[in-house]
Amino acid sequence: MHQLNALFRTEVILALAGLMVLRTISPAQDSQSPAAVDVDAGALSGHRHRVIVSTDIGGTDPDDFQSMVHLLVYADSFDIEGLISSPYGPGRKKHILQVIDCYERDYTNLKSHSAKYPAPDVLRSITKQGAIDVADHCGVGKPTAGSEWLVECARRDDPRPLHVLVWGGIEDFAQALHDSPNILPKLRVYWIGGPNKKWSPDAYQYIATRHPKLWIIEANATYRGWFTGGNQSGEWGNKEFVARHIVGRGALGDYFATQLKGTVKMGDTPSVGWLLRGAPADPSQPGWGGRFVRAWDRPHVVFNRLTTAQDKIEQFGIFELVVPLGDGAPANSEARMQIENQSLIGHVSDGFVRFRFSPKDSKPYSYTIRSNAPALDGKTGGLTSFLPQADAAQRPAAQLPNWWTDDPSPEAAEGTHIGAKSVSQWREDFLSDFAARMMRCQTPK
Repeated sequence: MHQLNALFRTEVILALAGLMVLRTISPAQDSQSPAAVDVDAGALSGHRHRVIVSTDIGGTDPDDFQSMVHLLVYADSFDIEGLISSPYGPGRKKHILQVIDCYERDYTNLKSHSAKYPAPDVLRSITKQGAIDVADHCGVGKPTAGSEWLVECARRDDPRPLHVLVWGGIEDFAQALHDSPNILPKLRVYWIGGPNKKWSPDAYQYIATRHPKLWIIEANATYRGWFTGGNQSGEWGNKEFVARHIVGRGALGDYFATQLKGTVKMGDTPSVGWLLRGAPADPSQPGWGGRFVRAWDRPHVVFNRLTTAQDKIEQFGIFELVVPLGDGAPANSEARMQIENQSLIGHVSDGFVRFRFSPKDSKPYSYTIRSNAPALDGKTGGLTSFLPQADAAQRPAAQLPNWWTDDPSPEAAEGTHIGAKSVSQWREDFLSDFAARMMRCQTPK
């Protein structure tokens, strides 16, 4: 019996005319234990959550295609109100539509299992193009079809909160908040940060400083528990699971298997798992999407000089560099910071240039500045990123009352990935449920 079934035993307390009412029995009330999950709060227990997904599908990481397949086989369990393409890189709305085309081929079989699966054309009608470029230094730009759709959905007369699952850049979400800040109380955000944060440091910093009351889960490393750790033996291995349970399961299954050489990653799927099984209103409780702690002050360090490896910034923090252009700088000065696989555009103003960078790993970094300002061109520097302190959660930031993030305690980590064990502990449960869902694509009821 899988862990979740073992921990959540059910007892029949009423049976009348074939109708059974089930009561959840929890063997413990320790919030650190999987047993404390309120299963009645998740979509798999019939609670319908309003959902918008913002994704960089087709961009820098193909795992969004896998996560989109997963979302669509659970589409009968949610009220999906929007699918927004918010890429860094080449991803576009057309990539979401490609997965919906596969969904359409499986739709007849899916519909036989649940009448609540949305029609393919309905999904197409709520698919929008968002920001194509990253935000500049101020963090926002111009409204997009995606940001405007997010505002429209948030303003609907519905008492339920709107869950915004951000799988990529956070520019469209920042734009929506900038244009219509009064929607903030209605929003519940689960952001897969980490590597996505490094592409959106300016939009992130705008949200953190201008909208500190936002209800948000900033999952910088916890999400890695979907594909790292847990039981990886036999059918539960990342590659073996696809071979046994995904390949041949309809058009969606075959499409999933074409991504990442048929290996499970699904790095954005914990945001969906959060709503499927757990306590979505209380991030401190465990569930398929992880367990989180109140955020401490969001790390942001500004340097007014070229830095060295002795200058330090917390992993996933915002490193900001402000340096003068120097003598002989042209009126149209430009500058870029080359750091790892990024070429960061500098913001030039009043004889200075500003860069922001977010390190996704705890390690030393080096950078080179390229500029048409001769005194600045070729300058180099470095910085060192370090893991958050294990006791950081004991100092929650008063100005961020609804901001949640990865648990930095060692017992919650998978290797160096803080918080990831709070997802990986459920691996057999969420994968076995996904496998059952994929069977719907292949076999009608």
